Amino acid sequence: MSTRLIASFLLVFCALAVWQVFSIPESTIQSEVGPILAPSILVALLSLLGVFYLFTTISNKAPDCTHQEEDRPLKGGSTRVLYMFGGGLAFIVLTKLIGFLIPAALCGLGVSMAFDAKFNLKTLLMVFGIAGTFWTLFSAILGVDLGPIVQLSF
Repeated sequence: MSTRLIASFLLVFCALAVWQVFSIPESTIQSEVGPILAPSILVALLSLLGVFYLFTTISNKAPDCTHQEEDRPLKGGSTRVLYMFGGGLAFIVLTKLIGFLIPAALCGLGVSMAFDAKFNLKTLLMVFGIAGTFWTLFSAILGVDLGPIVQLSF
């Protein structure tokens, strides 16, 4: 798949995200910052990066373009996508069942293995540490409801 096509898909997804941001209902609470602010900033930045990526692919300066005919992508692309997809799917499916920590760690493990991390104790400690830090920051400190850190409801 060409990088120009990928950049075009990214911009289509950004357009869908803009549409979704504008469909967020107004807050019933009167405040300076509404529920649209953070998603709007994020979508604007991602759209800007998408346009920048499209321009770099058009000029053949994108870092993921192959400039030599004999160049080939790294082997194992399908495996990398499966690791990433499996980690995300594990997070989506398991969070309601067993809490936040283990699914978030599995998601992090999938992402790290997609980027060639080895499956060992060091990687496990890092993904569990990151997941625990995120839960502590957002749920315990900032009050965002991420659910329990561990829930065994068998």
